[in-house]
Amino acid sequence: MGARPLLASTTDTVAAGRPLVSLEHASVRYGDVQALAPLSLTVRAGERIALVGANGSGKTTLLRALGGAIDGVARRLHVTAGSPPPVTAMVAQKPFLMSFSARWNVQLALWLQGVHRGERRARADAALARVGLQAHAGRSAPALSGGQQQRLALARAWAMQPALLLLDEPTASLDPSAKREVERLLASFADDGVALVMSTHNLGQAKRLATRVVCLDAGVVVADRPVDAFFDEPLPDAAAAFLKGELPWS
Repeated sequence: MGARPLLASTTDTVAAGRPLVSLEHASVRYGDVQALAPLSLTVRAGERIALVGANGSGKTTLLRALGGAIDGVARRLHVTAGSPPPVTAMVAQKPFLMSFSARWNVQLALWLQGVHRGERRARADAALARVGLQAHAGRSAPALSGGQQQRLALARAWAMQPALLLLDEPTASLDPSAKREVERLLASFADDGVALVMSTHNLGQAKRLATRVVCLDAGVVVADRPVDAFFDEPLPDAAAAFLKGELPWS
């Protein structure tokens, strides 16, 4: 999975498809805070990566770096011959929704992506149907419930036909029923071939959805393992401490 000088072993790599996006020695600092130590990471087609770690460990910063949203941090988009660069979409922990209808929120994203006007309505409606919101296409997005708003954000991202979907705590603050529905949708996106990278504090969710777990501590990748190896085999001290709940929240 690319160069991983911060890890003790290179045997943790999980088998997956072609590379989609890579970071090489990416480093992010906010004032006196080192949000990400220099790290290298590659996301491949078909992977489902859970980013875990205490608050402030760098999960959201890593997601934003993978999405190309941090100035000064270069990412490499791997392009195959005759194909465009892989599309990346991101869903924030609290998605920003415009005070328009659900349909227009999706169509606006497609317009910004440069999708032809004649395609936008059909793709928006297909996306809303995919997440079970077709009956709410004309409703104002802010009037939807929390779970419906999260599904709308997923529809907006899915409509962009991404190869890689980045998610920051996708089920935070949702009730159990809404959480299950979002997890079902994410699993179905993965079944379609979309690679997922999501931050989560829910280790059960990581077990259910991920094929690979990346654990961060103070901006450093302290473990990068296939999901079974992460939960069932010995870990480096910092990752093992996090798993036992011994790391302080910052």
